[in-house]
Amino acid sequence: MMKQKILMCAPEFYEVDYVINPWMAGNIGQTTLSLAQAQWENLRQTLARFVDIVLLPPVRGVPDLVFTANAGLVLGDKAVVSRFRSPERQGEEPYNRALFEKLGFEIADWPQDVFFEGAGDALWHRGEQFLWTAYGFRSDQQAATLLQTFFGLPVVQLRLVDPRFYHMDTCLCPLTGGYVMYYPPAFAPESQQLIAAHVPEDKRIIVSEADALHFACNAVDVAGHIVLNDASPALEADLTRAGFKTIRVPLGEFLKAGGTAKCLTLKLVE
Repeated sequence: MMKQKILMCAPEFYEVDYVINPWMAGNIGQTTLSLAQAQWENLRQTLARFVDIVLLPPVRGVPDLVFTANAGLVLGDKAVVSRFRSPERQGEEPYNRALFEKLGFEIADWPQDVFFEGAGDALWHRGEQFLWTAYGFRSDQQAATLLQTFFGLPVVQLRLVDPRFYHMDTCLCPLTGGYVMYYPPAFAPESQQLIAAHVPEDKRIIVSEADALHFACNAVDVAGHIVLNDASPALEADLTRAGFKTIRVPLGEFLKAGGTAKCLTLKLVE
């Protein structure tokens, strides 16, 4: 099995200087760059114990480039480059495309008018092979059909309903062995039913609102470890029962922009 590879981008130019989600409101100019850099480096070093890290060069003027989960979606040698809904993030697209081209990915011919925000709204299930996708705030509903055609694998589409959880990776995390950690109220009732239909009850790890607001679902699953911003004792116990080891990596400076561990990473090799 190939060693996992994860894409990251150093927060050299990270800041909150616009508002495109509820977490950013009130946080313009409120980040401390030195602390953000220390938190990011702690995450990088933690993940580097288990995976290879590939770095996307930071670029002045695109502060959210640090959130590489939104660069696109990959599987094998194929990649989809994100089409951002917010004009503030559209400047990231050429840098993301150039990186995928440099790494040798076959890049999807994606329509300009279909918004899709990468592994923020599309996550590979870790049991049988299918793709969870979401729409409601950032990605378009029609993205699911395009993804299914390009990757040639089934897609299960969910609808997000809570603006605090504007990307699926803020409220759902597929884990090794077919487990899924998620916060049900972030999803429409019919989507909650879809999750239940695709994940056996003993594989569902339900996250409380308090844990969800600490972005516990915005986690990285590597080598039997769940790397996340924070977790309550109850959630940690649930993860331990499922066979996982929890590693807390505080990322409060990035939560001010609406992202933590998962948002700061993109798996290039699952």
